[in-house]
Amino acid sequence: MGLDVKYPLMFALTLPAAYLMYLFFRRTGTMEQRIIGIIRSAVLLLIIFALAVPQFVFPAKTETVVFLVDRSKSVESLGEEALDWIHEAVSKNGAGKQFAIASFAKNPQSELSLSSGAEIPSQFSGNLDKTETDISSGLRFASSLIPGDQAGRIVVFTDGNNTAGEAASAARMVKNRMIELDYVAMKQAEGKDAAITSFTVPPTLFEGEKTSVSVAISSNAELDATLRLTVNNREILRNGVKLKEGNNAYTFSHASSGTGLAVYKAELINSGDAHIENNSLFAVADVKGVPKVLVVEGTPGGMLPEILRASGLTVDAIAPERLPTGLGRYLQYQSIVFENVPGHTVSEEQMGLIEKAVREFGTGFVMTGGEDSFGLGGYFKTPIEKLLPVDMDIKGKKEMPSLGLVIVIDRSGSMDGAKLALAKEAAARSAELLREDDTLGFIAFDDRPWVVVETAPLTNKQEAIDKIRSVAIGGGTNIYPALEKAYSELRDLKLQRKHIILLTDGQSATDGNYAALIEEGKKRNITLSTLALGSDADRRLLEELAMMGSGRFYDVSDASVIPSVLSRETVMTTRTYIEDDPFYPVIEAYPEWMSLFEKGVPQMNAYIAVTPKPRASVPILSEKDDPVLAQWQYGLGSTLAFTSGVAGKWAGDWAKWAGWPGFLNQVVAESLPKYTSEPFSVEVNKDKGNAVISLSSGNAEIIPVEASVLTQDGKAVDAYTKLVSPGQYELVIPGKPGMYYLSIRKKDKDGTASLYRTGFSVPYSEEFLLKGTNKELLNELVSISGGRELSSPKDAFRPLASKPLRKQPVSEYLLLAAFLLLVAEIFLRRFGIGVLGKLIPKRKPREETRADSGTAVLGRLAKAKERTGNKSGPKKPDPPFLKDPETTFNKNGGVPVQPTAEEKKPVSMDFGSSGKEDRMKRLLEAKKRKG
Repeated sequence: MGLDVKYPLMFALTLPAAYLMYLFFRRTGTMEQRIIGIIRSAVLLLIIFALAVPQFVFPAKTETVVFLVDRSKSVESLGEEALDWIHEAVSKNGAGKQFAIASFAKNPQSELSLSSGAEIPSQFSGNLDKTETDISSGLRFASSLIPGDQAGRIVVFTDGNNTAGEAASAARMVKNRMIELDYVAMKQAEGKDAAITSFTVPPTLFEGEKTSVSVAISSNAELDATLRLTVNNREILRNGVKLKEGNNAYTFSHASSGTGLAVYKAELINSGDAHIENNSLFAVADVKGVPKVLVVEGTPGGMLPEILRASGLTVDAIAPERLPTGLGRYLQYQSIVFENVPGHTVSEEQMGLIEKAVREFGTGFVMTGGEDSFGLGGYFKTPIEKLLPVDMDIKGKKEMPSLGLVIVIDRSGSMDGAKLALAKEAAARSAELLREDDTLGFIAFDDRPWVVVETAPLTNKQEAIDKIRSVAIGGGTNIYPALEKAYSELRDLKLQRKHIILLTDGQSATDGNYAALIEEGKKRNITLSTLALGSDADRRLLEELAMMGSGRFYDVSDASVIPSVLSRETVMTTRTYIEDDPFYPVIEAYPEWMSLFEKGVPQMNAYIAVTPKPRASVPILSEKDDPVLAQWQYGLGSTLAFTSGVAGKWAGDWAKWAGWPGFLNQVVAESLPKYTSEPFSVEVNKDKGNAVISLSSGNAEIIPVEASVLTQDGKAVDAYTKLVSPGQYELVIPGKPGMYYLSIRKKDKDGTASLYRTGFSVPYSEEFLLKGTNKELLNELVSISGGRELSSPKDAFRPLASKPLRKQPVSEYLLLAAFLLLVAEIFLRRFGIGVLGKLIPKRKPREETRADSGTAVLGRLAKAKERTGNKSGPKKPDPPFLKDPETTFNKNGGVPVQPTAEEKKPVSMDFGSSGKEDRMKRLLEAKKRKG
């Protein structure tokens, strides 16, 4: 046992403490003050010693071994061999010793907790992310399994190809804990493998420009393979290649086409490849040229695409069903135009991708009016409404007819999950669209109807929404009773519009007389729309019901469009969103728009009533002050809303106006992004499992930038941007392989903002490269901690070179002693040292004690005499020694003898203190003689 001090510098505090006590003792004059000074000195020394944190050191008795197994992709097939090795090691030398098993790849996990003599598992449990090898995380986890007061060893099974983390720093941490680190080398599985190691395309191209595309391939054997190149998923090259062992380089010529971001992909097709993950890489080029616009037509064959092409734009026209499902396809276009597109034909995911393209990458967006657009299209509370400069609902400005709406939703078992959740959300949105004096009912059905919200005026909108969202899943499906209940709820209500929306994903269990029910409802002004969700719905029945009920039928395969359908139905029931009285629009004082109407403003037939958002600009208004054209900046993009239609029945005389093509071109041109002419150069590297994106600008200025990174499916990636040096920036994101899109916004000193967008590819992990065993790294790690490579299982439990020590701090005991001494010092200063004498009982002098004893004897004799005198009978004569004080007895026979001259001295009768003492002395002496 020894003593260790954690903070020896604290002993320097003894110098000022000694000086203070010296000053105190100089002024002491009494013993009490000296004692207090000694106590104070002891208190200070105890506190200083406690601050130094002294610890008693004992040798650790228990030894622990943790087996740490690499399960990454490069060695995942060797897991059983590692378990067999561990089993042999434990069975030979591990009896009675503690051990644990852990595994790691990108992250660690426990396989067998710390124990003695436990059975070795036959296979590893749990799932790990095997795309990286992070030895440091494994070592830190393994060291945490060894208690701090025990000796230990970590035996790591790995090929040493570390792809993430700092393994050396973890090895130093293990050494500081006095834990030995050994390793067992794992050999990668043999096989033929080829990998694309580099793919280069110029970052900026011009339309029609011929450019070189370079591909580098590494192979560990001679192979025949096929190399395929694509641009935006369009194949531009497919060549057979003969790969030699080692590095191979290929260069191809390609003429760029189209404008916008072009995503190139190189793929290597090779049968029997060890790792297919390393057979592809991406590259991105920004192709400059004429702006490219995507026009989505609700009714194909319209005139808008031709008008825009005639103005010099490159236009792609598609139906809403052909909208892309990946972010990169939208970034090919500088602007997106929705021409009278119903909301239920666009999924929630596609709307979200468009919103991200506008907000994060500056893509423009335009929506034109029509009977299937804006509120009538079902865009209430969708991502499209979020990016537009107008709200879809009319906020208290219009006289709307009284409305009764009953929503009937299937809650059978087949609706479980996202279907029912989206249906409830759709019903809640419909409730939000209604006014408080409108009537709402909500019925959920399975094999019978359940009235969730009673059909009544919507006095408490939030309460109704909460009830709708509380609906739980049920059993079977029976449509007719629920529909009959809905009709009965609306039949006798005095309302101008009465409408039922029926939603189901299944087929009814029983039949009913639907025709009679619906016909009776039509007499009471009740209409019916139906929605068939999924492939199992009875489309034929639902379509017939909608036709008989004078409503609309929706065939929906994507449940995410349910909210758009129900909000569209709610809005269309009123029909007051359409303003169809011909009017002359009012042009506000916006120079870029006023110049188009110098020769007058044509008459317009109709538009969709909407509400402008607070920050929106409204260059063109109706006579009722409703926006006909509104625009604003949403994130990095510009969006516009033209609430009239392109067709003549909506635009009226505008469609015959000579300036009509120029107006439409101006609307789209206002939405086009303003890109910087001097882009950044982008370089991607990997560090500690992260991707580091280096941005270099030609202007060496210290100006902060805003950067956004999104994945191919539009998910935002957390990215921290920092200024490294003038004109040099750095972003760090998680190093997950794949294609990413980057937008950069920089605001110059004069306040002008410039935008740059591009893409980059994070390459696959080096885990998928056949590199063999990295013994150089493994030997470096074990040399730090004093371990070695193990060739035999019996060496796993060999004695440790140096046993760790267990330390027991004693600071708390020193502080307790200081506290008790401080209390004692306060007690002495408060009551003085004299109080100690009062607390100790005083001892009487010997003579006084003897006198008190004699007095007690006389008292007892006197009491005995009184008792004798009170008895009847003749009185006995007094003993001679009482009759004659001159007479005494000898010691042998009791014969009276004459007293000596000293004994003949007269007895003093003084009852003072001195007399009593003399008398008692004589009595005691006589008693001794008698005895």
